[in-house]
Amino acid sequence: MGACFSDMKGAKQAVGAQQSSTSNDNDAVDFFYTAQGFQPLFTQLQLSLSACNLLDLDIASKSDPMVVVYAKKGDGKLEELGRTEVIMNSLNPEWIEKINIAFHFETVQPLVFHVYDIDTTYHGVPTKTLKLNEQDFLGEATCTLSEIVTKPSKSLTLKLQNKSENHSQRNQGAITIHAEETIAAKSAVEIIFHCSHLDNKDRFSKSDPFLRISRVVETGGSVPICKTEVIDNNLNPKWKPLCLSVQQFGSKDNPLVIECFDFNSSGNHVLIGKMQKSIADLEKLYQEKKGANFVMPSKHHGQEKVLKGQLFVDQYCEKEQFSFIDYISSGFELNFMVAVDFTASNGNPQQPDSLHYISGSGQLNSYQKAIMEVGEVIQFYDSDKRFPAWGFGGKIPGGTVSHCFNLNGNLASSEVVGVEGIMEAYASALHTVRLSGPTLFGPVINMAAHMAAESLSSYNSTKYFVLLIITDGVVTDLQESINAVVNASDLPLSILIVGVGNADFTSMEILDADNGRRLESSTGRVATRDLVQFVPMREVHSGQISVVQALLEELPNQFLTLMRSRDVKPLTSYFPHVASSTQ
Repeated sequence: MGACFSDMKGAKQAVGAQQSSTSNDNDAVDFFYTAQGFQPLFTQLQLSLSACNLLDLDIASKSDPMVVVYAKKGDGKLEELGRTEVIMNSLNPEWIEKINIAFHFETVQPLVFHVYDIDTTYHGVPTKTLKLNEQDFLGEATCTLSEIVTKPSKSLTLKLQNKSENHSQRNQGAITIHAEETIAAKSAVEIIFHCSHLDNKDRFSKSDPFLRISRVVETGGSVPICKTEVIDNNLNPKWKPLCLSVQQFGSKDNPLVIECFDFNSSGNHVLIGKMQKSIADLEKLYQEKKGANFVMPSKHHGQEKVLKGQLFVDQYCEKEQFSFIDYISSGFELNFMVAVDFTASNGNPQQPDSLHYISGSGQLNSYQKAIMEVGEVIQFYDSDKRFPAWGFGGKIPGGTVSHCFNLNGNLASSEVVGVEGIMEAYASALHTVRLSGPTLFGPVINMAAHMAAESLSSYNSTKYFVLLIITDGVVTDLQESINAVVNASDLPLSILIVGVGNADFTSMEILDADNGRRLESSTGRVATRDLVQFVPMREVHSGQISVVQALLEELPNQFLTLMRSRDVKPLTSYFPHVASSTQ
């Protein structure tokens, strides 16, 4: 893992272990997961369902309702997620059977709910085998999963409608959906390790040890989930607390590989010893106040040498971590911002080969696609839907080149209303702004950072800002942009960059820092966290993933990293126990 870093400070820090006192830098572990083809972690939810005032289609009794829940795919097809049980003789049912669904922040997840009255002939028959076309349809409702989880109660009530477009005036009742995270999604353990009598691997000094913990997977291999910081020149090291979530280690009985390495700046770390323990084993070590010996694998198959060095667990505690959904359902919001590239390399907007060309057929250009796709997701997390929108690299009316001008032409305010407002302001600006250059990111990043900093000064700030930069070219002010990003790394801000066209986007990948190297400013300051995600549109078009998935998959973790590093908790009005809880 050491080879993922090129700066010593970053290389020696803990990775993938959430700590209450320091920021959580997941760069190297995230890079490993991505390189190996693993999907980002998601949040597992359970949907609880109830209804009221359902239609009564039975003559001698009341309806016997059941709900079928579907996910609506991009092509409009419905994929069944699950069915509730049948409740006898009830027009106001509360179903016990939960529907499991994975919440992916980076995608819009439309849901469809169909309510049926089950014929008495089928009572006692497993619900999964029921033929729905033989049951009486009571009504349907639709929403997105985001609409549910952003509600303070994580509950949403919807009126039931007919399947046909000609909805009858008859009241068909309503269905209420409540989302709840599974226990595993929020459970975590905090552990403090120390070692004694480690073997010395250095010739002129003592070893610089760190621990790396990996989860054993079904295929027999292992996937790193975290590592401690490096302790310099110490054979009896004690590390800062590690906080591992159940999503990381799987279950308390799942085997984990714990390896102790002597750090080398070249990335060729020397193995001091290893062992295989589960979380349950580590808890037992803590309770019994015993150490476990490291072993060294032998070249002879099946043999290993037991070493003098031991691992001890000084602290073990199980706790509940606040999740992304906890924050947004308690009132935290994502404030969307957009900055559009108006440099001349985009080509004349009047010509079909221009990246800014707007077709009369209604086909969206790459700029419009990025705005629409990202905006459609973010808008659910912004209550007023007023979005700052800027342009850069263009010659505005009056003849001056500006690297941060209001897209709507209003000198007093950069805000527009809704995603459609951004689209309209963008189309209008193409008629009033002349394309120019060069490509400078610094001014728009600093503007976004200024707004984020201002929000921190307000009482009980609940805003987190998301800046989308859409560009076709190589950034000219790379070091100034790096400085702006590093300075903003302590602020509630994430930066999403979409590269359109066929330019060389190497400089964007430097800003992204997904290779494990954290950004460093010209003054030597290192970014406290990763807050930039870059996606070239051409790579998105060649694969299965959408722009919005590629851009937004890291955002919840960037949000949580900042909240935990600043010890910011969900609003206490919705979490009255927060004040006494540990994070």
